[in-house]
Amino acid sequence: METGMSLPVDDEHAPLYSVGQVAAMLRLREAFLRRLDEFQVVRPRRTEGGQRRYSRHEIKRVRYVVELVGEGMTLTAIRRVLELEQRVRDLERRREEDARRIRELESRTRNRRAPVPPM
Repeated sequence: METGMSLPVDDEHAPLYSVGQVAAMLRLREAFLRRLDEFQVVRPRRTEGGQRRYSRHEIKRVRYVVELVGEGMTLTAIRRVLELEQRVRDLERRREEDARRIRELESRTRNRRAPVPPM
């Protein structure tokens, strides 16, 4: 039965999971997840009552952070790596948009040129 509406579970950014659930899923200590929030490495959304709620996207990020910690990186260094990775993604997106605009302008310029009549 397809209704055309999406559910929160379909949205990878929907804050659905509690600290306890994420800790159990990833076999981590809840204190580690709270520390990631304190160091602004992974910032889950909060309920009105102040409880952390993680999305699937944030859970993927926690898994990545765990890999980096396993390689010996500090949370401060990891935060910087994540910031720089986001900056690269933003710059790549901007470059793609600029390239698209250039193609559009080139196309308009070609279309405006009137053919030169033969002599």
